[in-house]
Amino acid sequence: MFFGGRKDNDQTKGQTKVVAIDRFRAAGSLSPMRQAEAYWTALRRGDDIPSRSQIDPRGLENILPQTFILERIAPGIARFRLAGQKVNEMAGMEVRGMPITAFFTPAARKQVSAALETMFDTPAIIELTLQTENNRLRGAREARMLLMPLRSDLGDVSRALGVFISEGNPTGVSQRFSVIETQIRQVSQKGDAPFKAKPRDSEVATATPATPKPAAKDINAPNPGFAETQARFEREPTVMTEARALIERSRRMSAEAPVKDTVEPAPAKPGSHLRLVINRD
Repeated sequence: MFFGGRKDNDQTKGQTKVVAIDRFRAAGSLSPMRQAEAYWTALRRGDDIPSRSQIDPRGLENILPQTFILERIAPGIARFRLAGQKVNEMAGMEVRGMPITAFFTPAARKQVSAALETMFDTPAIIELTLQTENNRLRGAREARMLLMPLRSDLGDVSRALGVFISEGNPTGVSQRFSVIETQIRQVSQKGDAPFKAKPRDSEVATATPATPKPAAKDINAPNPGFAETQARFEREPTVMTEARALIERSRRMSAEAPVKDTVEPAPAKPGSHLRLVINRD
């Protein structure tokens, strides 16, 4: 017994066409990437890059299993400093200390290394569309990875905040990905106003030495329209200042004192004698 008609009839017309289901996926699957990017953007000051010390796990509490931190150790090479549970599950092991290129096929590692150099040197945001290798247990699956640059404690751009989204790893074996698409977005756009900190007073004085600095207004000057201002208190002299003043004044007085002439004793009159009086009382 056969159900349906023959293959060449009009009822089966158009049923052999393959329709891609990417457009029917829920938009919420990319929400961890957008949430991490919004958090990273909120930490910026103008065009500056956020620092690694500014990353607070509480700000990424909902997506911590899918986030990781990278450290640049050589040109085109970055290793995992921290990684969430989902990232470890995709690798089938603890990835801390491993290079990120271990997640990719040998053919895709050059693309990933070039993307890492662009992210650290430009700097830029990198978004990768990935695909697993085909195997006999399961077909190819897609994944997404987002990389955003960070500054280290020394101020150089050598850290990165990453988010990894995948459909999971039911087999428990290590997964290798190939790169389907790479999107690069520069951090500082041409239309954005550059971030400039407020110059210090010393920098302004050095940059314009010929410009005279306006004289400070005397607070004791009479202010028309208001009550008379009070005079400023004088600074109280210290003990050392008073001691120096006393020494200086004594020196000045001794220098100004008149010099007395020496008086010679009068000669003794003739016939006068000296008498010695002893009192024993």
